[in-house]
Amino acid sequence: MTAPEHTFTVDASGAFSLAESATFGFGRRDDPGFDGVMRLAFRLDGGFETGVGVELRQDGTRIQGVARGAAGNQLAAVAAQVARVLSLDHDATGYDVLADHDQVVARLMVAAPGLRPPLFYSPYEAAAWAVLSARRPRRQMAQLRAQLASTHGRAFELAGVQLSAFPAPSVLASLAEFAGIPAEKMDRLHGVAEQAQAGRLEAARLFELGPAAAQAELQRLRGVGPFYSQLVTIRGCGFTDVLPVGEGHLLGLAGQLYQLGRPATDAELTEIAQAWRPWRTWVSVLIRAAAPRILGPSAGASN
Repeated sequence: MTAPEHTFTVDASGAFSLAESATFGFGRRDDPGFDGVMRLAFRLDGGFETGVGVELRQDGTRIQGVARGAAGNQLAAVAAQVARVLSLDHDATGYDVLADHDQVVARLMVAAPGLRPPLFYSPYEAAAWAVLSARRPRRQMAQLRAQLASTHGRAFELAGVQLSAFPAPSVLASLAEFAGIPAEKMDRLHGVAEQAQAGRLEAARLFELGPAAAQAELQRLRGVGPFYSQLVTIRGCGFTDVLPVGEGHLLGLAGQLYQLGRPATDAELTEIAQAWRPWRTWVSVLIRAAAPRILGPSAGASN
């Protein structure tokens, strides 16, 4: 039986491109092309037990959404989560004017017009990905995650494409094994599920804690160290002004863009990024996404 449909809209304040979000390939969404529809399948905030499928289309500054799997009284929560995932929960008019003060940022915005950081669906799904992907090839783990979702998640038909939401925490916690997931990783996934069931992986809660406290708390999860706690915090909660540290690829690209003749140091990047406040997270993502369009696809590859 086809899941009931509900429609909603999200308005963009400032430049936004749904096509850039749909083809970004982040948060374990791999859509190399764009046919005018962005398809999402995720677990809804507030326990992550409800699976939701969403079709998104852009009409000027308005994003039109069709949601399946959610009840009518959950539609506001769906719209709010979609807005967070697409970074549409912020008025970005102040971000757009950074181009007037930094010529590198201006070039990047021209190369990737309307790009905002696409986020993981939730800290729950981001933490599960962190456990799955640690020290394993990204593409291989993305396929494994898709298999886990199709087997134990909820499937949706979205504009002619089938997409499955990740398993709910209650389902993930009950899985004894899954082909391709070692026992140690499965045990760590159980820990993620338990924390989600306890309400500790809600984006709103972690956002309220602030980035430093959120990262410290996430590191209590087995299998989530400093690198992945930073990833979950920055790309799962929606902070706009957290500058990633210790990212070699970002430092390499910054060194090239700002003509340092070598990769930037964390101290140099921190100094450069003062001009980006309060959008340091967004500009960092923009650099990673758009710099290869300016410098060539191999930019930063050796860093």
